[in-house]
Amino acid sequence: MLRQSVYSRLAGYEDTNDAERLAVDPAMRQVIEGRARDRQAASTSQMGRFETEILTTRKNRKSLMDLPGMWIDRVRQHRSLDKLILDLDSSVSETYGRQEGSAYNGHFTCNCYHPLFCFNHLGDLEQVLLRNGNVASADNWRLVLEPVVARYRDLDISKYFRGDAAFAIPELYSFLEDEDYEYAIRLKSNAVLERQIQHLLTRPVDRPPKKPVIRYHQFMYQAGTWDHERRVVAKVEWHEGELFPRVGFIVTNLSWQCKRVVRYYNQRGTAEQSIREGKNAVKWTKLSCHDFVDNHVRLQLFALAYNLGNFLRRLVLPRPMKTWTMTTLREKLIKIGAKVVRHAKYVTFQMAEVAVPCRLYRAILERIRRLATLSPRATPI
Repeated sequence: MLRQSVYSRLAGYEDTNDAERLAVDPAMRQVIEGRARDRQAASTSQMGRFETEILTTRKNRKSLMDLPGMWIDRVRQHRSLDKLILDLDSSVSETYGRQEGSAYNGHFTCNCYHPLFCFNHLGDLEQVLLRNGNVASADNWRLVLEPVVARYRDLDISKYFRGDAAFAIPELYSFLEDEDYEYAIRLKSNAVLERQIQHLLTRPVDRPPKKPVIRYHQFMYQAGTWDHERRVVAKVEWHEGELFPRVGFIVTNLSWQCKRVVRYYNQRGTAEQSIREGKNAVKWTKLSCHDFVDNHVRLQLFALAYNLGNFLRRLVLPRPMKTWTMTTLREKLIKIGAKVVRHAKYVTFQMAEVAVPCRLYRAILERIRRLATLSPRATPI
């Protein structure tokens, strides 16, 4: 039943109401295996009880939260890492009616939940936590980040962290420094920081060029709540037609040049792209249950479905398909029609070559077969 929950969400069926139709779907029955092959898969009522009664126990909730990391570690046994970059970000999941935990969020201007996500640089979702709608963006960051950091603690690789201004908190700086992570976290502007770059805030003379004029500066800074000074990198951009410059500050323990630090921080947009893919393709904002714990379980199932799709994309897709979004992957490779011919000993799926040619199908299946037969690599320590 867990397979049915995950695979149906990967195929775009985000609600248990779809289980009635999927229960007799030949492809779904083959994926689920077991008794479903000869009879049918779980019905809507069975899936509802499974997700709201069985999976909502404390032990099963903990196991569901740990499962994405276990899957990622299994993949890492076949493809070792040479570095690790973690991105922590929050998002919005709109709510309707009197759902438990729903609250108005002034930043998103709606009634919502406020989940917290942790992605790695390969697009895998390491950990996700559903939270009430009115909490701050960095609330409960330890519940999400600490288990991920613990899993990678013994790896002898370079480790990095990125976060926006919501995560500019001294407890997080100290935690990352103690764990030997190099970080780049945006700082909110204040009068003290702006005085450090006063010499860059004067508009350049002459006619402004078409391209923005960009200047960098670095200095040591210690806020009142910090236990020691830290390096701050500032970026000032003058754009044509704008009266005031665009100013940004980043606190970091990286030793790179200022321009490289800013470029590295800006790449955290990949995490935001992953969140958008989860919303559009996997529909993980469809948290329609009344009880908060039920919606928490649903979000964990969506996370598993997202990771399964991302593994498929980065591990087995041929080069021409590597740039596919999760939505394209679902519409052209997963949620497609086929003619099913069942024989005594095997089942044949006859699919059209409109979206994916036969040679690419064969290449995908061959890569999956090779991946399944590979013996795990030793994890570097």
